[in-house]
Amino acid sequence: MLLSHESNKEMRMKKTHLLAALLLAGSVPAFAAAPESCERVKDDIQQKIIGNGVPESGFTLDIVPNDQADRPEAQVVGHCANDTFKILYTRSGGEQ
Repeated sequence: MLLSHESNKEMRMKKTHLLAALLLAGSVPAFAAAPESCERVKDDIQQKIIGNGVPESGFTLDIVPNDQADRPEAQVVGHCANDTFKILYTRSGGEQ
């Protein structure tokens, strides 16, 4: 009987470890997808700006970490990756 109890305890422990490993493995793609999601948001913003008549050569969009977003020449036009990155708009050429 004691052997059976130990086996159940070991089995529960193995299941717990397996569940923890699966949960961790499932969270990795979310972090890996952050740059991809930022690119998608940036592309959407770029299309809206171009749709408003600004030529593609008239601006740049940069994805930067929040702590690098304070730039006097740029305007924050979006955020991504659970608000850990900002998308900055900067005019270029003679469009200013």
